[in-house]
Amino acid sequence: MAIKKVWIEEGCIADGICNDICPAVFGLDDDTGEAFVKEGADFSANEADIKEAAEGCPVLIIKYEE
Repeated sequence: MAIKKVWIEEGCIADGICNDICPAVFGLDDDTGEAFVKEGADFSANEADIKEAAEGCPVLIIKYEE
């Protein structure tokens, strides 16, 4: 199934792993270093990387809906 929605729950520790794995979808705030989901990101083209980022997040706060 295609990923329809991606979000990040509270608790980001600003390690940047999600941005390293999937920079097309995840960005890092310049001030705090916390991750965010880029506006207009193409979830369907980056499904495998989104799932890898979610699994690799040390605090498991990256969520997605299929």
